[in-house]
Amino acid sequence: MPDERFFKRHSAFSVGQLAEMTGCETVPGTDNEYMLEDVMPLDKAGSTDLSFFDNIKYKDQFLATKAGACFVDPQFADKKAPEGVHLLLTSRPYKSYALAAQAFYPDAHPAESVADTAVINSEAKIGAGCVIEAGAVIAAGAEIGDRCWIEANATIGENVIIGSHCRIGAGAAVSHALIEDHVRLYTGVRVGQDGFGFAIDPHGHVKVPQLGRVLIGSHVEIGANTCIDRGSGPDTVIGAGTWIDNLVQIGHNAQIGMGCVIVSQVGISGSAVIEDFVALGGQSGVAGHLRVGQGAKISAQAGVMRDVPPGEEQAGTPAMPSKQVIRQIIALGKLVDKKKAS
Repeated sequence: MPDERFFKRHSAFSVGQLAEMTGCETVPGTDNEYMLEDVMPLDKAGSTDLSFFDNIKYKDQFLATKAGACFVDPQFADKKAPEGVHLLLTSRPYKSYALAAQAFYPDAHPAESVADTAVINSEAKIGAGCVIEAGAVIAAGAEIGDRCWIEANATIGENVIIGSHCRIGAGAAVSHALIEDHVRLYTGVRVGQDGFGFAIDPHGHVKVPQLGRVLIGSHVEIGANTCIDRGSGPDTVIGAGTWIDNLVQIGHNAQIGMGCVIVSQVGISGSAVIEDFVALGGQSGVAGHLRVGQGAKISAQAGVMRDVPPGEEQAGTPAMPSKQVIRQIIALGKLVDKKKAS
């Protein structure tokens, strides 16, 4: 059960209410007035808990669950859930569970306040309903939209613009950036620092001034300790709805499209273009000035060294189509077996 010291449950919901808020259907004869008080995994759930089943690997847990209700794909609904489990039918059980969990545990926004130890320049503009925590620094010319939450020791640089309903995590630093609405930067994020730009010279490398910005679209999440360099002239762009995990590095002038998913420890070199709805697996890397096409999927630890066509799945280093990588692994295994047999 979620620890109530950290997570505050909102209220109970009926099966009918949950079906309506998540767009699910119920099995004929379901008691839509049945009340549920919490969300739980299949193997931990009790009679007043809501759970979900969307992976056949967990069939045994589903068949044995004591949950009061369960989100389930219609194709699994005939797996004979235990008696008393109210089934909520949906093609996307995990998404439905996420929506329900948000209802049980909504994000809490503190009441409007400004800590005595926050440092806000007189030329900064702060919207209505904002929370500015202890030690936060907001420089001259910065504009913070309505109902933003600037956590402890965060730094907002000169002339940075942040839209409404944004949350800037503790110790984060933002400069040279224009940020749209409903953006969340987690603890320790760095946005807008100098890009890694210099002219190599045998007498000493020469710094190239980084004269661009970082543009972040709406509904973007950027994980803890991720760094996003500002552009060197062109801007670095993060498209709307993109989610970036912890410990990601995005170089100057990179263009990230809408709805991308970038997993922990990914590195994207300068001037790379990542089109809409691309997924980059953990520890993968994209070399500079390359283009990864719309909807492409790059496996964990892959090294992208040439352009990737739209929709293609690639793996390995250098990255190549995943099926080709699998064939090579199989062929190599056969060669090893032959050598052992000889």
